[in-house]
Amino acid sequence: MSDFTQLIVYMAAALLLAITPGPSIFYVASRTLAGGRAEGIASSLGTGLGGMAHVVAGSLGVSAIVLASAELFTLLKLIGAAYLVWLGFRTFRMARREAASALASGAVSPPMGARRAFREGVLVEALNPKTAAFFLAFIPQFVDPAAGHVAMQFVVLGFVSVALNTLADAIVALAASGIRESAAARPGAIQRLREFSGGAMIALGIGLALAKRPVP
Repeated sequence: MSDFTQLIVYMAAALLLAITPGPSIFYVASRTLAGGRAEGIASSLGTGLGGMAHVVAGSLGVSAIVLASAELFTLLKLIGAAYLVWLGFRTFRMARREAASALASGAVSPPMGARRAFREGVLVEALNPKTAAFFLAFIPQFVDPAAGHVAMQFVVLGFVSVALNTLADAIVALAASGIRESAAARPGAIQRLREFSGGAMIALGIGLALAKRPVP
């Protein structure tokens, strides 16, 4: 980065992009509606770690190799899409099953837990090649080759972007948990929220499967 002014411009652009609704925000919101605040926050931290994996890969040139290969891009894209669809289908099915169980026994199954939500968040983001494409297209515009340590500049800028994205996701998780808590007294509403969440994840997976490889 050439100077402090350019850093401010970068942070402003990264913040604007962070608060723009995208797959990560919708995924975290869906997970929160399905499992509550703890799962939502854990998911946002997981997607943050998955994003950092793309940043590190980008700094090492791995992401560029994947994006340059139509076969590798398609493979990673389809794996990520299949994983999202599977998560959505499982969430939808569990909502139906737990609703039936609650009617029969009066018991409500516990949420999946924050650890599992964190792991799934990592995988969802790490298996999304569109995230790699974003970092490779956005960050280099603010890297100053003349300053040296290009890879380190890439990592630092990427960390700033990921941190802002994670903060935005966490805020969305808090907001979504408020919606879920307001429906807590109505089991039917919770079931519908979870079914909606499952459907949203499936839609995200289909959208990822239809994504096209960026043209170099």
